[in-house]
Amino acid sequence: MLRIVFATARPKALQAFTAALSSDSEALFKQVVSGAEALEAVRTSAPHIVIIDADLPDTAPLELVQKLLRVNAMVNTAVVSPLSDEEFHEASEGLGILGRLPNEPGESDAAELLHKLRTVLGVG
Repeated sequence: MLRIVFATARPKALQAFTAALSSDSEALFKQVVSGAEALEAVRTSAPHIVIIDADLPDTAPLELVQKLLRVNAMVNTAVVSPLSDEEFHEASEGLGILGRLPNEPGESDAAELLHKLRTVLGVG
């Protein structure tokens, strides 16, 4: 079972992405609305990946990645970002982020992310 946490304060805007992630039969999906809740989820349930939206009310996405890694260095992360791939790479270098997602990710982005995650984990 893939344990996925998605931190977003825009659930309606990202509904297609969320639906694609939660419909995967091998995924246990949890949605939270803040960085604090994402940190708590990592402390209590050791998810395989935390997906972080660009607009959280309590923290910047890359700061949250750093905090998550201090709690569990093995957690994978992905970040929704309006930056270009090159700009994102520069800003996040050294954090080991699995991927950047577009500002409005959809079903295909979810499928691609799940494929990357399974490859990294060596499952399915």
